[in-house]
Amino acid sequence: MKIDFQETTDDLLKRIDIHDKYGSRNIDQWMLETIALAAGIKILDVGCGAGKQCFSYLNYLNNQAEIIGTDVSEDLLNQAKLENKKFDNQVRFQYLDFNKPFVFSDNTFDFESCCFAIYYAQDIPFTITEMHRVLKQGGRLFTTGPMPQNKAVFYDIINEATKKPIPPMPGSSRYGFEILDTIKSLFSHTEVHIFENPLTFNEAKPFMVYTRASMSEDRRLWNTFFTTKDDFEIIMKQIEAVVDRRLKTEGQIIMTKVVGGFLATK
Repeated sequence: MKIDFQETTDDLLKRIDIHDKYGSRNIDQWMLETIALAAGIKILDVGCGAGKQCFSYLNYLNNQAEIIGTDVSEDLLNQAKLENKKFDNQVRFQYLDFNKPFVFSDNTFDFESCCFAIYYAQDIPFTITEMHRVLKQGGRLFTTGPMPQNKAVFYDIINEATKKPIPPMPGSSRYGFEILDTIKSLFSHTEVHIFENPLTFNEAKPFMVYTRASMSEDRRLWNTFFTTKDDFEIIMKQIEAVVDRRLKTEGQIIMTKVVGGFLATK
């Protein structure tokens, strides 16, 4: 049976859960401190997933903001809408494919975010131009994504297990270069903020859960290694053997997530 490399809600939520459980820093707190939102503004979150950032903004601003969350996944939007009931449905969630023209008018939003999603865009300049268009003059865009040095230990373990070279990852290879350059070309001012979060694993199981949940995030890596589920399971066993060996000799595995936050002003 062939492997489907498309993102699933389950995989995304598993990775988020492992970041929360095994990381030493809170990325949501870092983001809020970096962007310093003011009450009474209109916010658009593009690629909102299950609404995590939208609810974070709402809490931070004590419900004093108009927030719209958009995503291409109906499954994730349904989860966001279900969670939204706990907030008296104060956030508006709707479908949006950021590879197509946005449904919003020019100069609509004071603040816009796109967290861990922009590098999935088919045409980076088009998508970022749309983001720029719907922002008010002086409005700000905040994006997050993996930097080139992200998860170095993770890829080192896979290389050791498979004896195969690691290709450039589509997220980090695009984010730190093409995406940043495009943002700089369209916006009047751009700041680069770096967040590092070491994830510490003292046993193999959570590391392997993370590995299995990275099928879509690292699809360029995986689809060069196997195409069938049988091949996939063989490689997972090879990776787990390396993880067990390292844990036995080193006592723990520390995998550092390195995230870039680009804060741009129109």
